[in-house]
Amino acid sequence: MREQAQHRLPVLTTMEPPPGYVVSRVLGPCWGITVRSRSVIGTTIAGLRTIFGGEIDELTELAQWSRNEAMRRLESHALQMGGNCVLGMRFDSTELMQSTNEIIAYGTAVVVVPDGTERGGSDAAEGAPTDG
Repeated sequence: MREQAQHRLPVLTTMEPPPGYVVSRVLGPCWGITVRSRSVIGTTIAGLRTIFGGEIDELTELAQWSRNEAMRRLESHALQMGGNCVLGMRFDSTELMQSTNEIIAYGTAVVVVPDGTERGGSDAAEGAPTDG
């Protein structure tokens, strides 16, 4: 399994501003896109696994890797725009052609600042989280 992604933005959320923060500037939509295809061998193995049921590990790993790549590109786009937060983050996936999928992570790039009224948990959002 591939290494888990490290994120560079302090906040990447599907909700509105995190507790203790307010939006000082809205920068606009941002996104990260990747297009991935499944190999003939991977598709064949996945097809065989559907006969017996259960999780198809090869496709799960491909999906996980693709979403992480889309998120890394989303973060890069938001940072290029001057953002320190992405609000309303979502994923979408579309089949472009047989065995080829587009995975997009998208949201709104913003600049958030502490609101000064709530201090609990604000330290976690000040620096980029690390995975170890």
